[in-house]
Amino acid sequence: MEVQVADPFIELRTGPGRGYPVTQVVERGATVAIVMRRTDWYQVRTEGGIKGWVHRRDMARTLEGTGELLPVADPSLVDFTNHDWEFGLEVGDFGGANAISGYGSYSLNESLSTELHLSHILGDQTNQYIIDIGIVHSIIMPDVKILNRFTPFVGLGTGVLRLEPKAQFAQQLDSRTDQIAYVGAGVKFYLTRQFIARAEYRWHVVFTNRDDNQEVEEWKAGFAFFF
Repeated sequence: MEVQVADPFIELRTGPGRGYPVTQVVERGATVAIVMRRTDWYQVRTEGGIKGWVHRRDMARTLEGTGELLPVADPSLVDFTNHDWEFGLEVGDFGGANAISGYGSYSLNESLSTELHLSHILGDQTNQYIIDIGIVHSIIMPDVKILNRFTPFVGLGTGVLRLEPKAQFAQQLDSRTDQIAYVGAGVKFYLTRQFIARAEYRWHVVFTNRDDNQEVEEWKAGFAFFF
């Protein structure tokens, strides 16, 4: 595939990296043929048969035969919507108490994944520990600037909650383990490379053995990485 240089010039390097020296400058109006791509770098061949490497940002300003800019996707941004594993840490509020949560996620396909969360709820009178597993459906946004950096999602799951009173309240409160279920929604935002920001809301039902099931709202946000 051949493209035309639209900038005043582009620089060709001997290898795919800023540390390689520039050996050739191709001026505006000249054409280069794309030979291959390696992550953020394109190997091109000039009209004179000289090969060199050009960064993705420079290639994004070259023109196709139709006169349109060459579509150049950030490889990490592509992986953002199509990766296998994701791990993150979030903090927030669980029913008025501070909460910290770690999670791991595995993608079953482009829009469906399973998640495992471990949470610690720091209340005034109790410590609570939650382990839950759920299914998450991601909504793939259009491949246009800015929008493709967002991935809204919805999810549901179940787990167990362990409540343990703090030492000074041990005589008034009992330790117990309850089943919980939740539904939730949130959004992920691609930051850079393999890092994302994430925010979500969950509505929990805690099934107690006292016939007074509790409803708890949870808000949390944090950061994660994927691969």
